[in-house]
Amino acid sequence: MLTGHRLWAEGVALLASTAVVLSGCTLSIDGEATSIYNDPFQVAGLDVTSGPSGARKGVPDADLPVTGTDGGEIDRMVANAVSDIEDYWRIEFPALFHRDFEPVAELISWDPRNSHGPRFCGDSTAEILNAGYCSIDHTIGWDRALLVPEVAEKFGTVAAVFVLAHEYGHAVQTKAGIADANTSGGIVREQQADCFAGSFMRHIAEDKSPHFTLNTSDGLNKVLASAVAIGDADPNDPENVHGSAFERVTATQIGFTDGPASCTRIDESEIEARRADLPQRFADESDDGELPVTEESIEAFFSSFRQIFDLSNPPELDLNGADLACADADVTEPVSYCPATNTIGVSVDDLAQRGTPGYTGRNELFQTKLTGDYNAYVLLASRYTLALQSARGDDLHSPQTALRAACLSGVITAALSPDNPSTLEAGSVWLSPGDLDEAVSGLLTDGLAASDVNGRTVPSGFSRVDAFRTGVLGSEETCEGRYR
Repeated sequence: MLTGHRLWAEGVALLASTAVVLSGCTLSIDGEATSIYNDPFQVAGLDVTSGPSGARKGVPDADLPVTGTDGGEIDRMVANAVSDIEDYWRIEFPALFHRDFEPVAELISWDPRNSHGPRFCGDSTAEILNAGYCSIDHTIGWDRALLVPEVAEKFGTVAAVFVLAHEYGHAVQTKAGIADANTSGGIVREQQADCFAGSFMRHIAEDKSPHFTLNTSDGLNKVLASAVAIGDADPNDPENVHGSAFERVTATQIGFTDGPASCTRIDESEIEARRADLPQRFADESDDGELPVTEESIEAFFSSFRQIFDLSNPPELDLNGADLACADADVTEPVSYCPATNTIGVSVDDLAQRGTPGYTGRNELFQTKLTGDYNAYVLLASRYTLALQSARGDDLHSPQTALRAACLSGVITAALSPDNPSTLEAGSVWLSPGDLDEAVSGLLTDGLAASDVNGRTVPSGFSRVDAFRTGVLGSEETCEGRYR
């Protein structure tokens, strides 16, 4: 954990016993309307909790037959997940689509290392490392030996449940007739399925799932991190139809916040509106979008920040280290802001290490965290936003400070897009596809880019990412208004 990075964890226990769970978007307190996003210790109206996440202990396994099963723990977990998902859709499906719910016809498990395993959707399952829904015969199948175990190991049991909830979302689409396999090249179909899975994650978080529990801090953070890790990394690949990690997390959060009805409103125009002016493709195949962190690149980013936020007294840049011996703020390696001197200090080598692309071993299906240059630059941006907040007279030592920092970092991120109408001067730095995914991954893991001047962040990665996306799709005024 990075020096100076702390959670407002004491707020979790306090608010868990006193806060009101909201059924809508606002709560009236002393006559003042308050958005659910104003409370840093709530997640879309639910209290931030730090209790257990995973399979409930002592609960009988679901009585669902599984073709090809080895009778092991993974297949039992998946069967329990499908049972709970079907219980959820038995209520939600008729209410939403005004027709009877039809459970999937068969569950199929396989080991992709076995060339004589069961067939799925008419094909051999040998070497198929995946989980899926087959619309031909209304079945769901999964790789019990490699994919599902790795998801559960790296991100927790409920993240594996999320994978099955996504696939069941496709079953819901098919039977409801709301999106076929060719809809918008697949992106609408996949975004809706992520959204439906998000709505089921809330069902678990509300303690309504018989077999699973989910806390809304670390547990939900890991579920969202799994969506990041399994996002489509290369926007130039026509086979990638799930959307970027940024888009996958967004769709999941829509479902979690607004329920399954909101998922049916995701269509091509809605997705295009969310993409706004953000870059979707690399300029050419040789461009990996990575800009190594150096003194020169840091100075170039600073130049861009100054253009984005026209401050009468912009902060000074000190590249001699993050420890500025500041009188009114702690050191937050590898980048610190000192209000007393209006200076941002950077430990260049440490920031460069944070911005170095990671390596996924050949025996791993995906990384736990997406790393790259923007892991570093978004942190630099967030410290710059503290100077903006200071100039406005905002408190720099609160949870709202942390969320404003994330939100305003999103404003910077959007402004750096080469497609943004407000073009920066020649010589400025530009956003690349994948940068938003790197930012989201960092916000879900250590969250330092969503922290106050002393490096304290809120416990909910969901809230940190939501604040960042609010800035990406909004404005300075949006951030100030929402996180007062």
